[in-house]
Amino acid sequence: MTGREKILGRIRAQKKRGALPADQQDLIAARIAKHEHNLIPKRGQIPLKEQMDLFQLKMEVLLATVERVKEAADIPKAVQSYLAHHNLPTRIKISPSERLTDLPWSDIPTLEIVTGVGAEEDEVGMSPAFAGIAETGTLMMASGAETPSTVNFLPENHIAVLNAKDLTGSYEQAWDALRLATKDSGIPRTVNFISGPSRTADIEQRLIMGAHGPKSLHVILVGDGT
Repeated sequence: MTGREKILGRIRAQKKRGALPADQQDLIAARIAKHEHNLIPKRGQIPLKEQMDLFQLKMEVLLATVERVKEAADIPKAVQSYLAHHNLPTRIKISPSERLTDLPWSDIPTLEIVTGVGAEEDEVGMSPAFAGIAETGTLMMASGAETPSTVNFLPENHIAVLNAKDLTGSYEQAWDALRLATKDSGIPRTVNFISGPSRTADIEQRLIMGAHGPKSLHVILVGDGT
């Protein structure tokens, strides 16, 4: 018996109720499997081009920055420009994902590219986003061997790469895409939603950046979705 089964068994015992009849269990399982969408606001139902504009607007309101590039090969140059503009180190810890490791980094010899998991001493981390959600300006980050969550949170400055074709209007659509992509392997152990850099105003309502994670977030939006 699993821990989950033990907990549910104790709850049923307290309620003086046995296991549900098989037909009711089937109804519940069928409803859960449907993954029906909730009410989606109009801003989550707009065309892709408008989604790109809305995503950028929402991100910038949340104090993140967004740069658009035509293709993946343009990413190293965009990274170099961003680091120089913000006077950041040229050493970057990148996720061991082919989406990043296969980029033409050798075109920019001034950059030091280190592949692996994030560490406290890393000042700049870079990782690929699984999806972007336009209605709130949010990144969906899925963990895995090639996308360790530590790169998203331990470096003080986070650069995320998002393909425009992976942009969705709503959270529901993003979850649908994740379920489809992981139907054989199963949902990742960790799924994070990132909306702007880390911040808190818990102490005297003073906004402090980087309180629980990166103090800056830069999103490189690749392509036009075609």
